Amino acid sequence: MQILIPAAGMGKRLGTETAHKTKAMVEVDGKTLIERCLDIAVKHPIDRIILVVGYQKEKLKNFLGESYKGVDIIYVENNDYATTNNIYSVFLAKDHLCEDDTILIESDLIFEPRVFEMIINNPTEDLALVDKYKTWMDGTVVKISDDFSISHFISKADFNYIDIDEYYKTVNIYKFSKQFLNNFYVPFLEAYAKALGNNEYYEQVLKVIVNLDEKHLKALPLNGEKWYEVDDAQDLDTANLIFAAPEERYKLLSQRYGGFWRFNHLKDFCYLVNPFFPPESLSNELKYSLNRLVQSYPSGEKVQAMLAAKMFDIPTTHIVLGNGAAELIEIITKSLKGRFGLYGPTFEEYTARFKDIDLRVPKNEGFRYGKDDVISLANENDGVILINPDNPSGNFIPYQEIIDILEDLHTKGKYLVLDESFLDFAENGFDSSVLNTSDLERFPNLVVIKSIGKSYGVGGLRLGVLASSNIDLVKSVKSHIPVWNINSIAEFYMQIIGKYESEYQAGCIKLIQARNQLMKDLQEIDYLKPYESQANYIFCKVVGKDAGLLASDLCNKYSILIKDCSGKGSVDGDYIRVAVRDTRDNEALISSLKALS
Repeated sequence: MQILIPAAGMGKRLGTETAHKTKAMVEVDGKTLIERCLDIAVKHPIDRIILVVGYQKEKLKNFLGESYKGVDIIYVENNDYATTNNIYSVFLAKDHLCEDDTILIESDLIFEPRVFEMIINNPTEDLALVDKYKTWMDGTVVKISDDFSISHFISKADFNYIDIDEYYKTVNIYKFSKQFLNNFYVPFLEAYAKALGNNEYYEQVLKVIVNLDEKHLKALPLNGEKWYEVDDAQDLDTANLIFAAPEERYKLLSQRYGGFWRFNHLKDFCYLVNPFFPPESLSNELKYSLNRLVQSYPSGEKVQAMLAAKMFDIPTTHIVLGNGAAELIEIITKSLKGRFGLYGPTFEEYTARFKDIDLRVPKNEGFRYGKDDVISLANENDGVILINPDNPSGNFIPYQEIIDILEDLHTKGKYLVLDESFLDFAENGFDSSVLNTSDLERFPNLVVIKSIGKSYGVGGLRLGVLASSNIDLVKSVKSHIPVWNINSIAEFYMQIIGKYESEYQAGCIKLIQARNQLMKDLQEIDYLKPYESQANYIFCKVVGKDAGLLASDLCNKYSILIKDCSGKGSVDGDYIRVAVRDTRDNEALISSLKALS
């Protein structure tokens, strides 16, 4: 058995990473791709390594030498690497291919040892490793039949997202028998290269063979094993995370602040959305209009404000639509001056954006505080910022007490910045909001901020609102909004959301039910003390364990991401926050937490 690795290409999409070295020498977590590949391969009965080199060939040859850990290396030189593609590299190695059974591996792959073990130990002679296709994947796509034969290579022209569940992406690791290479692949390779030239891919030859219905090539699907193809800087960044040392992986994930759709098996209990909304009908309506929306400019601020006003049934003069609540938190600091009090632990956007903050951390179990505490804090400052329910503690102040706070602050000329991003998940939450015309008009000292993404389950659309009856304040905020701060997809969502209000309220009820069950289940974990929450997350004290290590173990062992709140907002001790997801995911979390007891 031998290995063939085409490694002649220039890897231009990796930019400066390959300016002075070949792609095979790019490092992931401190080790080159070629070393990672060969370290795995030479632990198996491999007789020789055939390496096709071209761009920066002397550096690669000097780096590896004439053998690798006792296995001889045969170098094949492709001096036309700048004008040819990998079909030519494989063509140049055809005589060596005919001499033995061969595993072909592309040089830009990174994979765990189990991936190589699967293909070399499988008794099938002619085999392609494949994985279920995901939308972020690029390269060769195939269909497989019931007997695992590769039935079709899907061209770009034939690719149809309707059939995506039937598609597999080739991992670009193949095993070919000497007989297959001599009788099929190499003869077809020679004919293809002669007829169509050398600026093609070697997999085109496999496509021809499959189209002739020879059914020699079988597929071996992966089942969650780790691999990645490193073509550009984004791929390299993702590979560095996937193959990071366990103690680094959780840290790297936490620093990304999202984009977790790239990681197939990760369950995100860190970032806060609504798993029960939007419904499929709303998603389908967005899909139907997607092409037109992405090709069209959005409306300006006046239309956006009109859509937000319609959604919350308040005057357009009272509301601003923002690119997420985070944008509005940043902008309001330009208009609201003075020192503001805030209870912690809390959402760090407020402590980061408001430059003069009086942060207080309650010295009680669960960091609870109420109406009198807020009024007392306001007396020592120019106003108060209040997240209700609070994040991460879940602390909640009922509607009538919010009104009492507003009345007290109004008489003293102090502002209340009230964040209601999670209010819809509270018991009677829809009756507890002051985001309405009557309350806004009564209290011009009130500024309400609400994240639509968090409560309506569309964090990727980046939508939030700010509302106040202080017209001058609202005008000031609008003056800092770019002319196109909301994209067309988000604008269309705002236009149609009113049709789905009953489904939204039903989704919030489901969330409350799921939260109540998750609370009961968390109470059974002997090293956790969960605190009552009125939001779509539950805050827990970790007893007898390190919260950071717990978060890391959940990430590395079970692909579950939670929020380590230790040290958040000047808090001492070990705390975590877990989002409320659907029943299946919540059960997976509880099962994993129990396994770590």
